Amino acid sequence: MATLPRFPVAVEHRVVKLLCGLPPRLQRLLFGEPPVLDGQHLAPDIHTLLWLDRLTSDDGPAGKKAVAETRVERRKEARIVAHRPPIPMARVEAVAIPGPAGTIDARLYVPEATGEPAPLLVYFHGGGWVIGDLDTHDDPCRFLASRSGVRILAVDYRLAPEHPFPAAAEDAFAAFKWATANAETLGADPERIGVGGDSAGANLAAATCLSARDTDSASPAMQLLIYPVTETAGTAPSRRTFGEGFLLTRGDMEWFEERYLPPTVDRDDPRVALLNATDLSGLPPAYIATAGFDPLRDEGEAFATRLREAGVQVALRRHPGLIHTFLNLTAICPTARAAVLEAAGALRLGLAA
Repeated sequence: MATLPRFPVAVEHRVVKLLCGLPPRLQRLLFGEPPVLDGQHLAPDIHTLLWLDRLTSDDGPAGKKAVAETRVERRKEARIVAHRPPIPMARVEAVAIPGPAGTIDARLYVPEATGEPAPLLVYFHGGGWVIGDLDTHDDPCRFLASRSGVRILAVDYRLAPEHPFPAAAEDAFAAFKWATANAETLGADPERIGVGGDSAGANLAAATCLSARDTDSASPAMQLLIYPVTETAGTAPSRRTFGEGFLLTRGDMEWFEERYLPPTVDRDDPRVALLNATDLSGLPPAYIATAGFDPLRDEGEAFATRLREAGVQVALRRHPGLIHTFLNLTAICPTARAAVLEAAGALRLGLAA
């Protein structure tokens, strides 16, 4: 299939939103029947999105591109699928957090102005520990904050390959500890501070829970993990079954891991290979969301099983018709919006007074 030229972001946003919002029956007529794989039916709006992506995408495996180029493309993609205008907040402000290697930039989202201490989620963006930033996840943070009523502190941790493991994990833990120590400044209730993230960011959130337990620090009140990375061997069956054709590929994951986990680091460290942890007891309650057509599906669900076996309260939700990155698609795909609304409800409940 020939690749179409890219158009201005605003134009692409309108086209993608229009086509992904069509009735499912019309989407099937225009773009074909969504595939059925591993007993799951891909959602018609997601099938439409993938069809459009193939028209405009000029990339193969991520490894064919430079890191800087991949980061620029990710920012543009985030703008295409974000809400227009941005979801309003009572206040959004920059925050500077002292970290182990210098200042960590962060952004506080306040969905509603109240005089009472509010629940807070310390949030780590996805992007394979290599790409992504505060701007690529501005829209998801606004959506989660507005629908849950929870304040969100988004953390711009150090990225690889400039800063390989354990830099991101150390920044994540430092940001959580700072948030608990400065809850009053953030307008937060220190007893209702959770951690969360998507993909590599969910990996960092879970690693933060382990570090908090093992250092006898204050524990997060909950962990919100959206399609988390939990192992580094790449052996989970879903990495093969959904390794091509659903945005995130098996090759992409290998490219990310090669940069975050060079030969000089321990790939089996539980702070990145979460399933390698011998003891998962004593961790905070978890809400874990996976996507049916995601290479990371099986390892996220395996982590939920391990947590339950260790006595941790877990709510596991697989969205069988969705793909990796659905967190970023709430403005254009109705099925993704419904899934993230559920996650926002879990966040509200998990950090309730």
